[in-house]
Amino acid sequence: MSEELLVNVTPQETRVAVVQNGGLQELHIERSRSRGIVANIYKGKVVRVLPGMQAAFVDVGLERTAFLHAADMVPHRTQSPDASEAVTDEPSPVPSRPDITELVSEGQEIVVQVAKDPIGTKGARLTTQLSIPSRYLVLLPGSEHRGISQRIQDVDERDRLLQALDTALKQRPTEAGFIVRTAADSQHSVNFEADLEFLHRSWQQIERKIASARAGELIHADLPLSLRVIRDLARDDVEKIRVDSRETYALMHQFAVDLMPQLADCIEIYPGERPIFDLYSIEDEIHRALNRTVDLKSGGSLVFDQTEAMTTVDVNTGRFVGKRNLEETLFKTNMEAAQAIARQLRLRNIGGIIIVDFIDLEDEDHRRQLMDAFERALARDRTRCHIADMSVLGLVEVTRKRTRESLERGMTETCPHCQGRGTQKTAQTLCYEIFREILREARAFEAKGYLVMASQTVIDMLLDEESTGLADLQEFIGKPIRLQVEPTQNQESYDVVLM
Repeated sequence: MSEELLVNVTPQETRVAVVQNGGLQELHIERSRSRGIVANIYKGKVVRVLPGMQAAFVDVGLERTAFLHAADMVPHRTQSPDASEAVTDEPSPVPSRPDITELVSEGQEIVVQVAKDPIGTKGARLTTQLSIPSRYLVLLPGSEHRGISQRIQDVDERDRLLQALDTALKQRPTEAGFIVRTAADSQHSVNFEADLEFLHRSWQQIERKIASARAGELIHADLPLSLRVIRDLARDDVEKIRVDSRETYALMHQFAVDLMPQLADCIEIYPGERPIFDLYSIEDEIHRALNRTVDLKSGGSLVFDQTEAMTTVDVNTGRFVGKRNLEETLFKTNMEAAQAIARQLRLRNIGGIIIVDFIDLEDEDHRRQLMDAFERALARDRTRCHIADMSVLGLVEVTRKRTRESLERGMTETCPHCQGRGTQKTAQTLCYEIFREILREARAFEAKGYLVMASQTVIDMLLDEESTGLADLQEFIGKPIRLQVEPTQNQESYDVVLM
């Protein structure tokens, strides 16, 4: 599977497109005025402890106080809060969790790391389990844990990587825990020594800043997106990493030489006159990814609805009627939808709970094949996903780790007219609201008449379909009613003015 990374850099934002076989699979955006803060380390100050929630609110200098749960304060056991993957070694007993009041107190200064960006009205999610990632390793300060990413399933490969890590640590002893990341899987020439040197330098700098930092200060910021591309996204089999900025190219190339020399030759300047994102019609793909509906090649469609609690995906056959029988038609549509949904979840960066409503299948073998295909499609996602069995109602529940805003929430805002409903009141509904408002005003105040100012659509309906009702109302209140079009008014806005 050929893979390219396209890096588009402007003073305002950096965008990275992950392209596989000519198709956009992932999009990462970092804006200079609203950079994500996942993996940043702060010295915070506890401002409130909530025993009932077993959590505390911590001021780390952000707009909103951040949230720290007691579960995120226990020592490293089986996982690391790495932004891209969960990690685990052999299961170990989980010790009883201390009460939050035993762990922190109001006014206490504490070193914390951001595990999740602020999303919506929620503040950032914090952890005291610091982790510093490199290409192949994650450093766990204050821990003795040695582990392997849970995505690496092969037992022999896990043993080989643990032995390689032990060998590297004998040459450079370090009092810290380490996790081998998924990127090391099947890399026979993996160079842990370079990673250990990088992590050693990074942690020394952080320790110096921790000693002198004051509450609310940033101690360590994660790498910018242009460098995280190399550390987290670039696989060793990536064909090209194209960047359209010479300054950024120099930084990326030097970073690769220092940490991942095998990737240095893959990084190249894009000299073309056309914008780099025009190479694979990526701008068009981004535009389509903001739509609610996704058309399938067969004629079916997917409908995505994001809410606070979850995202729902509805699969429709649309105009696809098939050539054999109904069951085969539905099966083919579902199989195509499974691949498309997995891709859209990556592209739209949808996290949390996702409910997929596949089209009902009667054949049990078809249902099994569909679930197998969906699991394989989700397995290609860099972000951890978990899929549950299909329910009796034909619904499939998926959870996908969420650390940053989805593409929709990051690039769009709530419509000021409908307030996110996606619908508006009909002109007829508004006519009747206006009638009721005039009656209310007539009973409360003395006036010579009333002026109704509304949108063109509403005024047209008052003069046409609702003209009889308007005439009856004028006769009932004994006062004239004038109408005036307000071109700037949206359909749901109107004013009733006393004359």
